[in-house]
Formats: sequence, C-alpha cells, structure tokens
Amino acid sequence: MVALTAVALVLGGAVLLFSGAALSVYGVALLGAVVGGSGGYLVGPTLGGLLGFEGVVALAVTVAVGAIAGVVATYALLSLAIAAVSFVVGTFLGLVAIAPVLVNGPGFLVYPVALLIGLGTAFLGMIMTKSTMILVTSAAGATLVSRSVTVADFTAAGAELALDPLLFDVTAPLFLGLFALGVLSQFGLFKLGYVTKLVGLLPGASVFRDRGEAEGR
Repeated sequence: MVALTAVALVLGGAVLLFSGAALSVYGVALLGAVVGGSGGYLVGPTLGGLLGFEGVVALAVTVAVGAIAGVVATYALLSLAIAAVSFVVGTFLGLVAIAPVLVNGPGFLVYPVALLIGLGTAFLGMIMTKSTMILVTSAAGATLVSRSVTVADFTAAGAELALDPLLFDVTAPLFLGLFALGVLSQFGLFKLGYVTKLVGLLPGASVFRDRGEAEGR
C-alpha cells in the first residue's frame, strides 16, 4: 500500500510538474486531489477509527474521500479553489524557504510571515491565474518528483500533528532543477498554438488566464 502510494505521488507530481497548468481546470483538479488526498492521509488513522475502519482500509478510504473532495471543490468553486490551492502551496513554500530567511527572531514569528506569503500567492492566483498556477504546480510537482516529501514524511506529520516532517531544503539541486525545468516546460507549452487552443476548449478555461489575457491585451 505504501509503495503504491509513493508511486502515485511521484507520478502525480510528474504530471503537475510538466503539464499541470497547461491542463487548465484539470490540472487544478489534480492538484486539488493531491492536496485533498494528502490531507486524508494525514487524518486517516484518527478519522478512520471514528468511521469504524482500521489499518490500510482506513487510509484508503480517507485518502479517496479527501481526493474526491479536492476535485469537487475545484469544479464547484474554481476561482476560489485556485486561490485556495495557491494559498496552501504558497504558505507551505513560505514556511519552508522564505520565512526562515526573513524572520530573525523567535521561531513562532515564522508562521504569520508564511501565512502572509500564502495570502499574497492566493491574491496573485486570482489576478495572474495562469502564471501563478505554472509556478505553483511546478513547485508542487518538483516537491513530489524529487521525493523531498515522501509518504513516510506524511505519516510522521500525521502521527506528530506537526509540520516539521514536511519541511525540506528548497536549495537542494534536484528540487531547484526540477522546478526550473517544470516552469520552462509549462511556459513553453503555452507558447504552442495548439496547446493554447486546446486549453481554450476545456470547461472553465476562461478563468484560467492572466488578467491581461482575459482583457485581450
């Protein structure tokens, strides 16, 4: 079960890394499924027990429910879902990389700074949707493909109810290389006429544009 989950995380990360934004609402839905499924995995042992499930069955049920909830949320409230996903990823990356550099004081000050970074990312997600989602999906994909965060880390975070097991070094060459490759690949995809046309045909794609593009500039 753990091995299959690990493979699924890496494969899902690869899709996010190289084509998450180009897939428009489907890419956002995939990211929502990953975030929702991850949340389900964290609360699996506790919530599964309350529902009468145990062990692998509890994890499978909570991960599936979390993933489905994430997908449903993206389709029901696409604009808000994009902002919410941007907030989650922005806050996490802020907590991992940016806040520790900006904050020179008590450790608890890192959290409000990370939240402010998340709010800023969410705001950008609403006005520069395509560009923000390219960065967000590339970062999330690079995290999973590089195995900077693994199933074991999620398990430890769930057991400890703490974020520390999920923190990693964003200056690691593998993560940075994959992130850069994902960003360049996704921006390159949007330069291809047939990809842009395909995205334009997808349901909800009108939401998935930067403000200037939406206004025809």
